[in-house]
Amino acid sequence: MVASSMVPRTTGGAVRARPVGWLIVESTVTRVAFEDVLIAYRDSGAERAANTVPVVLVHGMGGDGHTWDRFARQLARRGRRVIVPDLRGHGRSAHADSYLFAEFGGDLLRLCDRLGLESADFVGHSLGGYAVSWLAMRRPELVRRLVIEEQPLPLRSGDEQVTLTRRLPSVPELWHATTSLLRHPRAVLAFDRSMTRTALEQFRKPYPEWWEGLADIAAPTLFLRGGPGGMVDPDKVEQLRVSIPDCTVHTFRCGHSIHRDRYHEFEAAVLPFLRH
Repeated sequence: MVASSMVPRTTGGAVRARPVGWLIVESTVTRVAFEDVLIAYRDSGAERAANTVPVVLVHGMGGDGHTWDRFARQLARRGRRVIVPDLRGHGRSAHADSYLFAEFGGDLLRLCDRLGLESADFVGHSLGGYAVSWLAMRRPELVRRLVIEEQPLPLRSGDEQVTLTRRLPSVPELWHATTSLLRHPRAVLAFDRSMTRTALEQFRKPYPEWWEGLADIAAPTLFLRGGPGGMVDPDKVEQLRVSIPDCTVHTFRCGHSIHRDRYHEFEAAVLPFLRH
């Protein structure tokens, strides 16, 4: 069945809305109220896949959950329950006063608790990679399998070269922003641009706590790197691989959005990993 498009209706607390299009997936958008923000998500439905582990797909900065529609359809066809949130300040979620990496991860953890998830697979792209890795550090028993796609790796200490003074975006950043605007204009228009400076500063400053927390990730982890056109520092990938107890790195020949620009290669790498 093809589900119709919709605009969510807000009445406070958890807000249900009419079905939204995942083509073969009949899905609804819900907005849940936490203390400081409303978070929107789509859920293909627990009743469809009662005996399978859910998959949570988390988008990157400037996008929304619709970047995962193609992959979500494939997962649903295979009987998986698929949950796709919009991060704070993105898509149908509300804008917020603060955009710290830990807050994105905290929103995701609160959503999982609200849904009563005991175990799930998590896939996070870029900023979404920070959210899912933060969750995997804080609640390792919740994460069965972890996929991190093109998460920019922070500095480990103040001894490394800091690039906070750089004001112009890099070529990969410009290319990703331009192509995202052309492909998903609605997501870009909904994006709260006030987070840009804060987020970029966090990407580029030392984050030793994050590096130290990698050892607490218990789930088998697949880290996807996009190659020279991506945003991952190749010198830090090996440090990440040995810091996570069970981690495999897969490198693609593309830019920052592997699941968008090399979809079939992405699917070939991720689907078998999630089936274990």
